Amino acid sequence: MVNSKIPVDLILKNLAEEADSAQKRMGKAADVLLGDLSADIATTPYDVVYQQDRVKLKHYKPLIKKKLQTPLLLIYALINRETMLDLQPGKSVVENFLKQGVDVYMIDWGYPTRKDRYLGIDDHVNIYINDIVDFIREQNKVPKINILGVCMGGTFSVMFSALHPEKVQNLVTTVTPTNFDIDTGLLNIWMRNLPVEQITNTFGNIPGDFLNFGFLLLNPARLMLDKYVGFCEHLDDKVFVENFLRMEKWIFDSPDIPGETFREFIRDCFQQNLLIQNKMEVGGTRVDLKKLTMPLLNIYGKFDHLVPPEACELLTGAVGSEDTEDICLQTGHIGIYVSSRCQKEFTPKITKWLSERDEQPKKKRRSAAGTANSRTPKTSRKNKVVAG
Repeated sequence: MVNSKIPVDLILKNLAEEADSAQKRMGKAADVLLGDLSADIATTPYDVVYQQDRVKLKHYKPLIKKKLQTPLLLIYALINRETMLDLQPGKSVVENFLKQGVDVYMIDWGYPTRKDRYLGIDDHVNIYINDIVDFIREQNKVPKINILGVCMGGTFSVMFSALHPEKVQNLVTTVTPTNFDIDTGLLNIWMRNLPVEQITNTFGNIPGDFLNFGFLLLNPARLMLDKYVGFCEHLDDKVFVENFLRMEKWIFDSPDIPGETFREFIRDCFQQNLLIQNKMEVGGTRVDLKKLTMPLLNIYGKFDHLVPPEACELLTGAVGSEDTEDICLQTGHIGIYVSSRCQKEFTPKITKWLSERDEQPKKKRRSAAGTANSRTPKTSRKNKVVAG
């Protein structure tokens, strides 16, 4: 008879210890889940100083004395909510800018309704963004402002800055797609073959839940399985649970996208790649990237599965500015804004870059209403509200 070499006693001992540890963890997890949990997001104080239709302008209250004379406007994407930039204390892009003496404004695109179905890129770029920029310029008595765009909001920022370069002091683009003719990333391949006309004719406005489901399918193992397994493994960690709930709250707070804007963006950008070729027209005017003569800082993520580096890195070589810089961070699409490691270099780098270029033109400017390239008011302007 052969003696077994399996250490049965050791195995049983380890199983007993693991069972005891699991029981204690589950007890602590119950206390965490049944106790008071904070899932509040976007808690940095602000005032709504301007509103037009569903679109609001947030102006954040300063934390220290202003160090830059030029205000900064943050332009988020129409997909999901701008609250990503103010997710929680300690992991807030907005809060970090305020701590460095930056005067911060941010656009809240709100929740489109059926009446917004036919609002296109022109309405967002040449009316909403343009009017907001004029308001900030007038409020601060400056001829130009700084703009930081995020993802689709960065693409809109590029379009606006090319169409209205006289209003932009410095432009910062973050995870901003401008070159869509790439095979890196499943999203670009899907969008290239998307029956966009059928989808917009069917839905009108594109439901946020429909888009979220598509994003989940880009990496289902990680986005629909791994993260919830990780959540179960950390149920006894209150900080982890609260952070998880905040992120989930943000992810599933998904406004619809105006149907015409979605149709134009997919057709002109993803399917025809007109922007980087200087062939795209917005409001009847060609978007010429050579008119981007202001300083440009272009930041993107090396591991971004939604907007890969190849979608971002051609921009600085296509513009007319001689003051450009590319920064590729070792992170993904969202990590740039919420990763503790990235937070230590993201906003400090931008603030330093902006401060080095903070001199305003000395020539006296005309009022915002009399500025060249100002547009004839459209019907939607009747709902404009200015506060403060």
